[in-house]
Amino acid sequence: MKTKKHTKHSTQLITGNGIHPLWALLVIPLLLLIVPSFTSCNIYKFNEATIPDSIKTVKVNQIENRAQYINPQLSQRLSDKLRQKIVGQTRLSQTNNDNADWEISCTIQQYSFSTSAISNQQAATNRLTVAIHIILNNRKADEVKDYDVSRSFEFKGNQSFQQAEATLLEEMTRTLTDEIFNRLFSNW
Repeated sequence: MKTKKHTKHSTQLITGNGIHPLWALLVIPLLLLIVPSFTSCNIYKFNEATIPDSIKTVKVNQIENRAQYINPQLSQRLSDKLRQKIVGQTRLSQTNNDNADWEISCTIQQYSFSTSAISNQQAATNRLTVAIHIILNNRKADEVKDYDVSRSFEFKGNQSFQQAEATLLEEMTRTLTDEIFNRLFSNW
């Protein structure tokens, strides 16, 4: 049964349970934003990076290049960029000691070119695909996790592979670093 209660300043709709349905629509989203900030699961989150509280140090090994075709610049650039991103966007301290809480090893396993579109019997668009295998050795939890990431980069068919590599190197480095970081720290 609904009745209207008139006051001097407002009209309030009272339902059988005494709460207006719009009130719930306003309060529930607010609670969903506030309540998680009061709970603690011993997990650190910063810029979507999820790291257990017990993890303080990380060692990022030089990324190995075991692909059939090797870009001599990619391994070093990826290794440096990944270290910078981890130190800059987490609370972890970089170490070169063998007793780091986490040790990250990566291997470039695929670096290949293929044609992705043909026009007038010629390659209109080519594709460079890079696949990386990641190993996270968590010494605190005594566990090892494996991940794989792969990205493709398109380039015009009239470019040589060497021209494409030179043009795409910065984009490859940035994108692959983000992919590796997200696989390691975003739990998805």
